[in-house]
Amino acid sequence: MSKINMGNFFEDFSIGQKIVHPLPRTISEGDVSLYIAFTGSRFALHSSDVVAIEMGYDKRPIDDILMFHLTFGKSVQDISLNAIANLGYAEMAFPNPVYVGDTVSMTSTVIGLKENSNGKSGVVYVHSVGVNQNGAVVLDFKRWVMVHKKDHSNLSGVNEVPTFAKTTPISQINIPTIKCVDTDSTGGKYFFEDYVEGERLDHPEGITVDNSDHTLATKLYQNNAKVHFNDHMMKSTPMGQRLMYGGIIISMARAISFNGLQNAQWVCAINSGAHANPTYAGDTIYAYTEILEKIEVNRDDIGLLRVRTIGLKNQTPKETPTPKSEDGKYLPNVVLDLDYTIVIPKKVTEKK
Repeated sequence: MSKINMGNFFEDFSIGQKIVHPLPRTISEGDVSLYIAFTGSRFALHSSDVVAIEMGYDKRPIDDILMFHLTFGKSVQDISLNAIANLGYAEMAFPNPVYVGDTVSMTSTVIGLKENSNGKSGVVYVHSVGVNQNGAVVLDFKRWVMVHKKDHSNLSGVNEVPTFAKTTPISQINIPTIKCVDTDSTGGKYFFEDYVEGERLDHPEGITVDNSDHTLATKLYQNNAKVHFNDHMMKSTPMGQRLMYGGIIISMARAISFNGLQNAQWVCAINSGAHANPTYAGDTIYAYTEILEKIEVNRDDIGLLRVRTIGLKNQTPKETPTPKSEDGKYLPNVVLDLDYTIVIPKKVTEKK
């Protein structure tokens, strides 16, 4: 029997299958510093213990999206090592904060399978749950990924596709009562009351991604999917080069959204996400954000904004009035369509 783990192919999955992913990860200060180096993220809560204490924490929590990467990376070996592409996310919740020194791990359950008509691949749907060293849930989400088949001649015809909620159910918001927000420290003066449903924020910054950036970042997350690392293999595919891990685009779009959403320090949930087109080294990422909904949560200090951030490659927001063409398909320069919910303080928390 071979001792080599070749990863799971489409035929290796079954509905209800439970997978305990290896390699728990203890989060370090180095992880935090490298994440800022890769993304340029500037949210003050995750940069300053002083700001975190003013906001009611004992110390700064790590960025929610960094926690997603470090936890999500556990699942790649079992779910998407043989992936063609990660297709989307739904019902993603961040129930509890994570700190430097915490150890995260993950388990997944297969909740759907759909064989593609070409017989060469299929889509695997999983429900993944990440916990810390105390068993507290820190990440809960569903995703679907297109995976190669081992035997193209064996057609199963399986077609069990789960349904997903339009928005992520939020049972509780584990954020301490915010003592005050120093807008000089956060870099933004706008609060919950200042945003309007239907408003669009065209973030002006663009970030060009190099091979070294996304290679090192994906290694940091221990995401060993072949499509991100094996250039020799990818040269023989229609793509002709390595595909960038879609989570990096989420991080970049979130970092770019800082300009206009400086006080939105927390990601509460990701309602849905689609990687509309592939991204490669050398592409420049831009983004714009639409305010979809303002949500009251029976707290005087915070409210929720449900937003939609559109990630673009090699095209500015000003050049992109809509992400889709008249036929309903994504434009070729649209690389991310992310519907998510963020927490933002109310004006009563502003430091005078």
